Amino acid sequence: MDFTAEQRLDGHVLEREFTLGEIPGILWTPAAATPSEPVPLILISPPPLGLPRTRTRLAGRARHYATEYGFASATLELPGNGDRPRWDDLEQARTDLRRAMRAGEPVGDETIDALILPLVEKAVPEWRAALDALLALPGIDGPVGYEGGVISLGIRLAAVEPRIAAAGLFAGSFVPAAMYEEARRVTVPLQVLLQWDDEGNDRQASLDLFDAFGSTEKTLHANMGGHTGVPQFEVDAGARFFARHLKR
Repeated sequence: MDFTAEQRLDGHVLEREFTLGEIPGILWTPAAATPSEPVPLILISPPPLGLPRTRTRLAGRARHYATEYGFASATLELPGNGDRPRWDDLEQARTDLRRAMRAGEPVGDETIDALILPLVEKAVPEWRAALDALLALPGIDGPVGYEGGVISLGIRLAAVEPRIAAAGLFAGSFVPAAMYEEARRVTVPLQVLLQWDDEGNDRQASLDLFDAFGSTEKTLHANMGGHTGVPQFEVDAGARFFARHLKR
């Protein structure tokens, strides 16, 4: 992990850009993080729009976690997104998705699988490698939380990565049928956020996925409104969820 730039946000949060090999990422740490008093870490996965487009939104959540709860946060660019090399199969799947949505047609399982499954297969090892590097830094320690992004990525990480102690997931993002079975292997505490009128999300499929999770502690937050209408208070609700499970 190589740090390439840094700045102070509000004087209390250190924001550092890094690369993990050729993969860009960002780390936010509170001023209170020291080798003698390390802080928990939240992995904030971006949506598949690229870090340049979503950085401000992610930084807002990270600053809240740092200043109000003393958590460090980090994000990593997804394969085929942002400034990473284009991925022909992923681009074709996105084209097929947009074509179906413009035509008002249902998005087929084959398109969903092509859009999501290869991304999960490639991204999960990258996020686990990033976790190795982040937890080796002075001032950062477990336990670790995961939040946001493509829900299938969160499902796989929560199922296979033992260092993740809790996950906050965002319903939607076209879930392949195979991920429902993987969800049964997830046992960490969960908080799932669902926009009830999300125009790009099958509500019943989201409810079925929530039911499939194997966690004995799982909470569904369902709010009225479309995809971009998430209430601001959900940011603090997510922070309180992580505080319950990540604070020593």
